[in-house]
Amino acid sequence: MKRLIKVTDTTLRDGHQSLWATRMRTDDMLPIVEKLNQVGYHSLEVWGGATFDVCMRFLDDDPWERLRLLKKHAPDTPLQMLLRGQNLVGYRHYPDDIVEKFVAKSIENGIDIMRMFDALNDLRNLEFSMKIAKREGCHVQAAFVYTISPVATMDYYINLAVQLEQMGADSICIKDMAGLLTPYNAYELVTRLKKTVQLPIQLHTHYIGGLATMTYLKAIEAGVDVIDTASAPLAFGASQPPIETITMALENSGYETGLDLHDLFQIANYFDEIRDKWGFDRGVTRIRDMRVFEHQVPGGMISNLVSQLEQQKALHKIHEVLEEIPRVRKELGYPPLVTPTSQIVGTQAVFNVLLGKRYKVIPGEVKNYVKGLYGAPPAPIDPEIQKITIGETQSHTCRPGDLLDPEWEKMKNEAAPYNDNDEDVLSYALFPQVAREFFERRKNKTPLITKTEEIKEEGNMNVKEIKELIKMLDETEITELNLESDGVKIVIKKGGVTPTPAPLATAAPAPIAAPEAPKVAETAKKEERVIDNENVHTVVAPMVGTFYAAPAPDAGPYVEVGSVVDKTTVLCIIEAMKLMNEIEAEIDGKVVDILVKNGEPVEYGQPLFLIEKA
Repeated sequence: MKRLIKVTDTTLRDGHQSLWATRMRTDDMLPIVEKLNQVGYHSLEVWGGATFDVCMRFLDDDPWERLRLLKKHAPDTPLQMLLRGQNLVGYRHYPDDIVEKFVAKSIENGIDIMRMFDALNDLRNLEFSMKIAKREGCHVQAAFVYTISPVATMDYYINLAVQLEQMGADSICIKDMAGLLTPYNAYELVTRLKKTVQLPIQLHTHYIGGLATMTYLKAIEAGVDVIDTASAPLAFGASQPPIETITMALENSGYETGLDLHDLFQIANYFDEIRDKWGFDRGVTRIRDMRVFEHQVPGGMISNLVSQLEQQKALHKIHEVLEEIPRVRKELGYPPLVTPTSQIVGTQAVFNVLLGKRYKVIPGEVKNYVKGLYGAPPAPIDPEIQKITIGETQSHTCRPGDLLDPEWEKMKNEAAPYNDNDEDVLSYALFPQVAREFFERRKNKTPLITKTEEIKEEGNMNVKEIKELIKMLDETEITELNLESDGVKIVIKKGGVTPTPAPLATAAPAPIAAPEAPKVAETAKKEERVIDNENVHTVVAPMVGTFYAAPAPDAGPYVEVGSVVDKTTVLCIIEAMKLMNEIEAEIDGKVVDILVKNGEPVEYGQPLFLIEKA
């Protein structure tokens, strides 16, 4: 009798996150979900990871409504999500009361299996979320992140699995986010796990360097219980192996997936139509991707680096950056390169290369990492780098969540003008700026389409004409055009297009660039004031990204003109590479002008605030 190998389908989460920048819409998912429900998958991974904020930020989808609709259309197959422990689905640690609410509401809205991991494999960051998920009756799949370093030995991983079993996990997942697990190492690791822990073992890997299918076969021979795959149009490359290939590979063996190839190809045909509809790429493995075996940088992280360097006209430095990343990673204690530590290491490496001096600029999130606010790194941080980064400040050694004050009541109050329910409050708590803009668009029924999106032909205005208008607008001093085509009002602004009404379409990832050389914004009278008045200090952007206003504890809801600040006051947040970097005032004084609007992109060296010195 053949042994059944259970399969989790990742198409609706990691598949399109890895290949399509998480841009598949709920409306494109629903027609095929009932078929996915009937095929016989062990589970469907449909939520978590980057899907949450991308839904609101780029797709005008409510992530909670997506989850409820998917549960309605797939009542028989367990729905699964990816949770970053105390990070939840965001990019910082959240206090326990937010974690409790989020985990409970996720399960209430349809999640049956919660896969949890911590980027540093610091299991203290999983304790509370595991406890709440168990309390709510959810299957807790505890994952450890697989990477390669001097401290990441087989014994290290076995020890993690033993601890996770003792913490109450229902199953164990090997999370190989960079496709680094080789077939024979997989065989050894799974064999030892099956002998050591009494829980089902699931393996998650990526095709990036081309090892994944072979790795799965050896893991199956070693006794793995469940594997992750995607439908062929969303497989290969940075995604998972295709289920069709795995199913066929097990023909005439002692194993089977129990899935019907005819059904699988029907599903694949549907997703291929969606791929053609929006012009998404197929997954491919390039030589650049295969270099993951040298630098361990996952495919998605490489894509971010390429976007940054292209924006700075410095793509020729990509190889220098890829060589710098392992150096930074070693100095920071060998963190696995997975969200959010991949962004922390990658951003620092880009700054080091483009500025020509290592650690000349140190983002706030790098400092927080060194302070221990993300947890304990697998190995000690280089003492010299620690001193450069945080001086004589002592790093925290406790569970990071213990340092955070409760936020639920505060978030409820702040979100009161926008939210309709607890789910909305959670969306706001995790992504305040993104959620606020989403709620406003939802309330006013004015969907936002950015200029990086493909815009369907609407009336007499087609894609080409709209793009030409955007280009023309960007080359002039005009900031806005108001047009009407066949009764459809179209507002074209610098940076985007807002049609009312209009169909939403796919947005490409917004590139975030890193600095090359300081720039001073052109011909602004406000900046002339800085030169003429020595008593006025200018706070400039230390990186390229998106500017967001920040709350001020003693000056109203946000820092504003007239706010009295000290050098540690957080004036704003600049979002870059998924990190929310807090920008401090640098001096004591009073804000006399704010030179950037909320949500605007900013360049490196661009003036942000004028502060009159105390």
